[in-house]
Amino acid sequence: MALLPPDHPERLALADEVHARPPEPLQTPSRATYVAVLVEPADRERELAHLARLCEQHDVPLPMPGASHFVATLGGLRLKWERHGEFSGYTFFSTGLGSQPYSEPPTSLLPAGWLATIPGASVAAVHAELMQAEGDGTPDAATLALHFNGNIVMGAEIGDGTGLAFTDFRIHEDGCAHMLVVNRSFTQRQAGRMLQRLFEIEAYRMMSLLALPIARRQQPRTVAVEKALAALTEDIAREHRSSHDETLLHELTRLAAEVESGLAASQFRFGACRAYFELVTRRIAELRETRIPGVQTIEEFMARRFTPAVATCNTVSQRLHDLSERVAQASNLLSTRVGIARERQNQALLGSMDRRARLQLRLQQTVEGLSVAAIVYYVAGLAGYGAKALKAAGVPIHPDVAVGIVVPVAALVVMLAVRRIHRRIARDESEAELRGARTSTR
Repeated sequence: MALLPPDHPERLALADEVHARPPEPLQTPSRATYVAVLVEPADRERELAHLARLCEQHDVPLPMPGASHFVATLGGLRLKWERHGEFSGYTFFSTGLGSQPYSEPPTSLLPAGWLATIPGASVAAVHAELMQAEGDGTPDAATLALHFNGNIVMGAEIGDGTGLAFTDFRIHEDGCAHMLVVNRSFTQRQAGRMLQRLFEIEAYRMMSLLALPIARRQQPRTVAVEKALAALTEDIAREHRSSHDETLLHELTRLAAEVESGLAASQFRFGACRAYFELVTRRIAELRETRIPGVQTIEEFMARRFTPAVATCNTVSQRLHDLSERVAQASNLLSTRVGIARERQNQALLGSMDRRARLQLRLQQTVEGLSVAAIVYYVAGLAGYGAKALKAAGVPIHPDVAVGIVVPVAALVVMLAVRRIHRRIARDESEAELRGARTSTR
């Protein structure tokens, strides 16, 4: 036998995943109770500990740490536990039927108070009975009235006519929905699969509908935001005052925050609603229903009563997403307008600064001219004093002529010095700009 490379850490778990949660084979007649409990992540360990205490009381092996499903026989009771993403499912089986429909559910064999103290909150609970068909297998009206307290019953032939299923999708006085499954020619495995699908339809239906109260709370909030957004958009189209634009932008920011808050609070639940709805429709298809004359099928009931509720959740979810996009578009439009107004203000400011710079340049040039004249005048004065001193010392020199010669020479020297200073300043600025350009390209 050839050796394989080392296994991926999750290989065995993933390979066993397709075999997880197999249906329990059921004898006919039998009773079953299914309870779906919404469990918080922090209560997962408490849930396993609670299940372990039940196993210890009946001296059966405990569930493995981190287990996601568990099956055990507790005397005359068969327990099946499954952990799903958000909830856990407990199914209890016992053989035979009670003296009256649903009067002796399998949960009556549990220790007192154990079921009520399971960590979490119940979202679905069902009592089901599996009975053998008599005659053509279709229960008469009196039998259905006895099982469902005279309520309107939905049902159909299932498994291509190998059995029948009935329910009224109502919570009865015992806190559970009621289901009746009639066995025409089920195998034990087939009976278990059909009952499991019926339980899952009820559990997934309820889990999907957890989004409906959120959708109902979000609807008025969504309508209010839509009206406020319409009014703001009208203001954006009508107003052209930059001071008012800032106010509109702040209001749009507030609306955006409100919409995003609604999305954050609801999108997980709305996404779960869609996922559970798909599971419900898939499980109904797996029943392979055939209509019984005069009886509404489960698929038809769900299409009339359940699908509109899911559509409401999807509509609210889509409206929130559309609102988020519309608010973002309005904010971008207004931000663009505010940005253009600011650019105009900046251009006006730059123009004003440019005019001031030109005025300063002219003033500087005027001051430089006056400075050149002052320096020449000062040098000429010094030269006059020097010439007079030399004349007094006996040097044959005319002071006025000397001053006249010094004035143009001094003026030329000062002007050349000023021009040299200008050139040096211009060269330094050019070198600084060049260094800045090289730094930016890096």
